[in-house]
Amino acid sequence: MNDQVAADLGSMAKDDEDAARIYAALGHPVRIAILRQLILEDACCCKDIVGRLDLAQSTVSQHLKVLVTARLIDYRPERQSSRYSVNWQQINAIRTHLAAFAGGCCTL
Repeated sequence: MNDQVAADLGSMAKDDEDAARIYAALGHPVRIAILRQLILEDACCCKDIVGRLDLAQSTVSQHLKVLVTARLIDYRPERQSSRYSVNWQQINAIRTHLAAFAGGCCTL
């Protein structure tokens, strides 16, 4: 195997690890609902999400942490509360990864 092929395979493996981490973060219906809410509202605080989804604050906080760790959403601390918003760069990257994956392995 030449050096370029090895480098490409290493890069693909890293991309796959990142994608798996992101897909795992999306593997819970509450996190999908939170992400959908943030898409609709542009940015909001934990309290807003708690009110919209009728969930406990601790539950929402745990799910927000998973989404932040996966870089699907951004966290911006403010004086009284923290604001969360969609990380569109990461969303677009995962869309590209999924399209490349589906295009490379399947035909309908």
